[in-house]
Amino acid sequence: MSQEMMDKTCRGFAEALAAREPVPGGGSASAFVGALGASLCGMVARYGATNPALADRADDLTHAFAQADELAQELVDLVAEDVRAYGQVSAAYGISREDPARPAAIQDALHVAAMPPYRIMDACGRALALLEDMADKGSRQLLSDVACGAVFCRAAMQGASLTLFANTTSMKDRARAEELEAACDELLDTWLPRADALARRAADAARKRK
Repeated sequence: MSQEMMDKTCRGFAEALAAREPVPGGGSASAFVGALGASLCGMVARYGATNPALADRADDLTHAFAQADELAQELVDLVAEDVRAYGQVSAAYGISREDPARPAAIQDALHVAAMPPYRIMDACGRALALLEDMADKGSRQLLSDVACGAVFCRAAMQGASLTLFANTTSMKDRARAEELEAACDELLDTWLPRADALARRAADAARKRK
């Protein structure tokens, strides 16, 4: 199922999200939203790389769209990875309560399922750093697209954090859970304000305030 997930149409993916099934869920949706943000970054960089007015930045912009493409693909891959990981959680909870192996299977699955959301957050942070660069180096006419990308990456990061917390709250290994939660909080504290700043910058520019 996970391999087929990203072969769906946009409509098909939305229908899969709406279905009464455990996957795809919030983590997978977050990864896809992050991929859209990274893709917008790639678009802005591509336009800039071929803009004669920005010829002095062409090399940087060419490198930027290659990086953005890699991030978008990484996030698309994480859609399927999150589906696979949460599938293990569902399978573990489906084990008979009489089976003595059930508690360990659930804990192992929770540890596995916590990692795709963290990787989604990390990738979105890297995409936001690239979007900040595009806000300075890309065409001002595309600043709203940069900001949209930032808003998408922000939403994806916050959504993935909720999925991560849903897994860590049930972990018996509290030291590991708290380590993951602290790393998650650090990403949120670092990148959410910076994403908001990009959105404000684009809004102010559109309204000619600055």
